[in-house]
Amino acid sequence: MNTWDLKGKKVLVVGSGISGIGAVNALVYAGADPILYDANEKLRREEVAAKLPPEIQVRILIGVLPCEVAEMVELVILSPGVPTDTEFVESFRARGIRIWGEIELAYRIGKGRVIGITGTNGKTTTTSLTGEIMAAHCSDVDVVGNIGNPYTLTALDSTEDTVTVAEISSFQLETVEAFCPDVSAILNITPDHLNRHHTMENYAAAKEAIAGRQSKEQVCVLNYENSRTRDFGDRCPARVVWFSSKRKLRDGFYQEGEEIYQASDGRSVPVMNIHDMNLVGACNVENVMAAMAVTQAMGVPMETILKVVKQFKAVEHRIEFVATRNGVDYYNDSKGTNPDAAIQGIRAMCKPTVLIGGGYDKQSVYDEWIEAFEGKVKCLVLIGQTREKIAACAEAHGISNIVLADSLEEAFAVCVREASRGDAVLLSPACASWGMFPDYEVRGRLFKELVNRLEESE
Repeated sequence: MNTWDLKGKKVLVVGSGISGIGAVNALVYAGADPILYDANEKLRREEVAAKLPPEIQVRILIGVLPCEVAEMVELVILSPGVPTDTEFVESFRARGIRIWGEIELAYRIGKGRVIGITGTNGKTTTTSLTGEIMAAHCSDVDVVGNIGNPYTLTALDSTEDTVTVAEISSFQLETVEAFCPDVSAILNITPDHLNRHHTMENYAAAKEAIAGRQSKEQVCVLNYENSRTRDFGDRCPARVVWFSSKRKLRDGFYQEGEEIYQASDGRSVPVMNIHDMNLVGACNVENVMAAMAVTQAMGVPMETILKVVKQFKAVEHRIEFVATRNGVDYYNDSKGTNPDAAIQGIRAMCKPTVLIGGGYDKQSVYDEWIEAFEGKVKCLVLIGQTREKIAACAEAHGISNIVLADSLEEAFAVCVREASRGDAVLLSPACASWGMFPDYEVRGRLFKELVNRLEESE
């Protein structure tokens, strides 16, 4: 089904968030007849309609979907937050109705070249950096997807000269069908979202789908130090370009000491010193190497790549330095929403740290995160649904200075009390924000507000 196949089709868009609104816009442009549906009975039709441009008039349904509407549907577009294995979705699949997501729809409508980036951690930083490098080389670049800018909105205005850099989540990859980026990247695959995917095998398969339709003429950038991406390298249909933070490679990008090297047929050339970039932490060295590999595969000269890398600042909420107050450094790593991401956050700290953790329970285990403290965490302050679960895990690993707080404000006050000059305070929760905050951004911004309100003592 190509763009012209959508003309006149009855398409059910499930979910009225930013992704669903973008899908409706794209479908109207493609000549389809979309129906916007949301099962949340608390929503008001007028509020949903107000999200759409005034020139777009579509049928909006709230609550239970009428049977007669379900029977006329010829295609379903799912928002990423809607699980693909629900009885509702399965009822369409059983009838042979195609199930797409925003990524698939936008790809079919859009033009130009596409870069697709996924991974459990590092997606946003790598996508942002890749976008800036491409923008320094090309005149028409869109950075879209899970990073907060719907792909469907930019696809409408794309041309053959457009380069689309897409951050793509496992949720979005569950519903791809024809999506095939010119260059893809899987940064890492570690346990996350198991409440949605149920098994690591399902989760990994969703991530691997980003490269599933690529050919040997195209490139997939993979992390050699992640066991799942390394295994996928043997099965990947694209030409693999590796990066490694722990060993010398015969081909690809690797870190040795304080230098990043590029190797080709066993010959290595130094590319840059890691201290020449503004990003901190081993995870960000990997993100930089991945961005280098992706953009070089897209034809960007290394001179341009290095110029952008050296100027690039940390993405908001990802090991983001906020301020120094009374001799204490404050870091916002609210985007550390799973244990593996939070491990990178604590590893980036080089001084005694008061750590805020906890939040929504995604059925994660926290042993490896606690083990990564390595004597660095002088006080662990826990909030949210997982606070008792994490506290029990920490105690089992010999951590004794643990404080449970009822809010981020209370946790922050504990940190101010516990931190001494020369220490760091780090918000790196290892959990999603849901239940206390709408998203990790709201959580991170509140933390930064609390830091900036602190007054210097005499």
